[in-house]
Amino acid sequence: MDLQFFKDFDFTDFWNESSYSVRDYIEPFPDDELIASVEEELGYKLPASYIELMRLQNGGLVDKFCFPTSEENSWADDHIAITGIMGIGRDKTYSICGELGSQFMIDEWGYPAIGVYICDCPSAGHDMVMLDYSNCGKDGEPEVVHIDQEADYKKIFLAKDFETFIKGLKSEEEFDSE
Repeated sequence: MDLQFFKDFDFTDFWNESSYSVRDYIEPFPDDELIASVEEELGYKLPASYIELMRLQNGGLVDKFCFPTSEENSWADDHIAITGIMGIGRDKTYSICGELGSQFMIDEWGYPAIGVYICDCPSAGHDMVMLDYSNCGKDGEPEVVHIDQEADYKKIFLAKDFETFIKGLKSEEEFDSE
């Protein structure tokens, strides 16, 4: 596959190949028809960088799961953590149109309907990472933000786009306090 994004990114040790990841996250590779139907269902055009990554592996747990923040949040003073990245599909529990996917978080947990929730967090639903279309419209390039349900759905800016977010994920050891 000829990459348009992530050209200089090393995916060695990026994905966590656990049985939990296979069972609840990893969907078959998405074809154009599935992508179009998911976009129609969600009401947003998915970023090309997200689609490209999902064509390499369609969702899953990650080994580098922390992202630095300049704002304190319910997880830590200087970073957030994700559990996994939701794949494009409907079959797995943690896919963007799955049982605990994006629309579920909006309908059942009251998360703001301003985009697509793409990453769950270790808090079991109390914070999420999303593609935020507030500033770009439903067909634009969304920013990546953290939404903290524990802090009245406070939004913390993470990255200007999905590719920047993925490249910015760090290992937990980089945040261990002394």
